[in-house]
Amino acid sequence: MDLLSIFTMIGGLALFLYGMHILGEGLAKLSGGRMEAILSKMTDSPLKGVLLGAGATAVIQSSSATTVMVVGFVNSGIMQLRQAVGIIMGANIGTTITSWILSLSGIESGNLFVKLLKPEAFSPILAMVGVILLMFCKSERKKDVGTILLGFAILMFGMDTMSSAVEPLRNIPAFTNLFVAFSNPIIGMIAGTILTAIIQSSSASVGILQALCITGAIPYSAVLPIIAGQNIGTCITALLSSIGASTNAKRAAFIHLYFNVIGTAVFMVGFYIIHYISPFDFLEQTATPSGIAVTHSFFNIFATLILLPFSYQLVKLASISVREKKEDVAAELPSKLAALSNMDKRFLDNPAFALTQCRKTTGAMLSLADESVTEALALIASYNKKKADYVEDLENYVDQYETKINDYMFEIDLAPLSITDSRELSMMQQCVGNIERVADYALAITLSLKKMVKKELNFSKEAKEDLALYSDILLSLVRHTEQYWENPEPLIANDAYQLENELNRIEKRIIKEHKKRLKKDKYSVDMGFILSDILTGLKKVAEHSLLVIEAMQTAKAE
Repeated sequence: MDLLSIFTMIGGLALFLYGMHILGEGLAKLSGGRMEAILSKMTDSPLKGVLLGAGATAVIQSSSATTVMVVGFVNSGIMQLRQAVGIIMGANIGTTITSWILSLSGIESGNLFVKLLKPEAFSPILAMVGVILLMFCKSERKKDVGTILLGFAILMFGMDTMSSAVEPLRNIPAFTNLFVAFSNPIIGMIAGTILTAIIQSSSASVGILQALCITGAIPYSAVLPIIAGQNIGTCITALLSSIGASTNAKRAAFIHLYFNVIGTAVFMVGFYIIHYISPFDFLEQTATPSGIAVTHSFFNIFATLILLPFSYQLVKLASISVREKKEDVAAELPSKLAALSNMDKRFLDNPAFALTQCRKTTGAMLSLADESVTEALALIASYNKKKADYVEDLENYVDQYETKINDYMFEIDLAPLSITDSRELSMMQQCVGNIERVADYALAITLSLKKMVKKELNFSKEAKEDLALYSDILLSLVRHTEQYWENPEPLIANDAYQLENELNRIEKRIIKEHKKRLKKDKYSVDMGFILSDILTGLKKVAEHSLLVIEAMQTAKAE
């Protein structure tokens, strides 16, 4: 094998890994976070979890991504630890779909139709279609499809290039002897573990193995332990992602590790005991891409069937391995800030889903702002120091939400986003600022009332009645904003604008009556300033609530 062949093999490997990367990225963008959203809502039984985990991983083409996502769900409290077990098991089955797709390269037949199934026959066409979709289509969804097609074509071209480059190795004894050494179960498993841990993808490492089998130097006796090791090596991604996470998130990563280690141990021990009693002839046969795909699938399905009944024991084992720490309890968020845990940094690998989590958290922030307005308006009718202090606490919580959400959105903005997601992000950036201002003005109203009480001033009966009416309508407007956030129906927005018109009418009447009272010396100058500040606060609450609706409408119209 000359230097040019080595460079060709390295180039093929680079294209293969890059193709797999952009294929996964395109699939993730096309799913728009929907698969992850479905994962977060499930699952009430381990079997359903297995099916869901397998389906989600088959779609996003990465068991590591699915497992890291599950660690994030557990860390943020979206999913319980026992629910994660089935999904982790299913992810191992779902990832085998990649090896089946790659096995198409090993098809051998003189039939024209069968030849057309070979990747080298249809990959160039997929590449051309992908380029056309990317360059000439305006639809974001079509562009994502183009990315997927182009990624698949690059992946298959890279694999074909690798296979062609390594073909001369069949005549080199050292290469043949290397895979004879891998026939030793321990050495083979170590090799598979190290390779997968380095590239952090069992699908990619299986693909490399399928490309190398073109040399005819790889027997099934080497394939089996290497694949077993690959399943252990893929655990490194989840383990790394659990660093700095909650106790339960670490346990989820350990469940993944224990499932693969125990499953591998049971399979390998059982297989070689049977082989010792009644030798398997196929072990000395030369491996093929389709044979590797069968081995990969059988291994993972076997491990799942064996360990699924012991889901509870896996959870218990992980709980023993990762003990609860006192500081974990102390570090728990106050209930008002609990929604911040939705924005786990692990979700940033899938920006579309991270954006969904961000929106959910912003909804919690809006609810707090709504509560702060409710409490502030109640103080107009009956001032209470304890409730006034509570409004200050709520405003502080809203400020914390603003800081955390903006930081998270900054991280999302650094990732490649679809046009739709970019608009959504821009809309939320505007909304978060306006929601924070709503809470600010609720506090401003409270502070004005606090000043009024301190100076022993009181509203007239008429002013109280007018402010009570204004407060009821304003509260309704704020609630409409919250409803529109959850369900952006045009009718809700129209009602909110009608409420604004009513507020403007009442405000004019309050100001008119206030001037009359001032002329009759029924109000002191201090009282006049305080009332003016309160009216300004009320008006600003309405303005910023409507700006949230307007930002959402603009994003929807674009």
